[in-house]
Amino acid sequence: MIRKRTMIGGAAVVGAISLTAGGTRELLRRQAAIARRRIGKPLGEDAIDASRTWKKSYGDRLDLVVLGDSIAAGLGAERPKDTLGGRLARGLAKELQRSVRLRTTAVVGSESSALAGQLDGLPAGYRPDLAVIVVGGNDVTHRVPVSTSVKHLEDAIVRLRELGAEVVVGTCPDLGALRPVPQPLRSLGSRMSRQLATAQAAAAVRNGAHAVSLARVVGPFFITNPDEMFSLDRFHPSALGYKRTAKALLPSLLTALGEHESVPFGHHAPQVVEPDPDVIEAETGEQIADPSA
Repeated sequence: MIRKRTMIGGAAVVGAISLTAGGTRELLRRQAAIARRRIGKPLGEDAIDASRTWKKSYGDRLDLVVLGDSIAAGLGAERPKDTLGGRLARGLAKELQRSVRLRTTAVVGSESSALAGQLDGLPAGYRPDLAVIVVGGNDVTHRVPVSTSVKHLEDAIVRLRELGAEVVVGTCPDLGALRPVPQPLRSLGSRMSRQLATAQAAAAVRNGAHAVSLARVVGPFFITNPDEMFSLDRFHPSALGYKRTAKALLPSLLTALGEHESVPFGHHAPQVVEPDPDVIEAETGEQIADPSA
């Protein structure tokens, strides 16, 4: 049974930072308390279930599975079609003129360690054509080491590839976009989430998956238009936020399926050799974290 834990706007980020100055530590503690009060849990802990066959009349069914945390689950959307999975399924169906059977195994509050359990919960004999993973925010707020998070992600990618699925990873969003979190806590969360995102991208392409740098591709929309892009809790995406996120992911999904030959800026295709750190650093602004560190 996967334990549900709603993300609490960067509060646990404080514990992830090694601080020696008592005044600084107390300041961040107070800011974390402010963030908790501002965000709360107005959306509850359960996302709408969007698992179904979309555009069934098209036929030639494609199987899509979405794994990860509350963003992957679609928390904040009020209708199944507005969840991330629903948006992706509809976008694929439109582009491919095929029906898309969606399974969303993502669970609100999940860390990367929960991916194994989400895979274990798939029906026996299930063979997805395409898998999307969005995870990482809870790893940052719950102080999970980058190397540990990346190892869980890699294990999930390998398992999905062994099932015959093409895999697309949406890397950890930029927690610096969370306006309810005061400064300097927000800046610390931003730096940590970008470090994890860079490591996730490197791990994905290293293991035959596609990676999409969400902070780079869709993050600016959340920063410049927070009222429209965030839902009631100002932490999870709104219907428009999920629409933008799905649109950001779709090019890599289509490339993974062989529909496109190249990917746009912010997207990373699988590499046979080790990824060039300079390439990913140029797009994310962060150096690749050493998983062995």
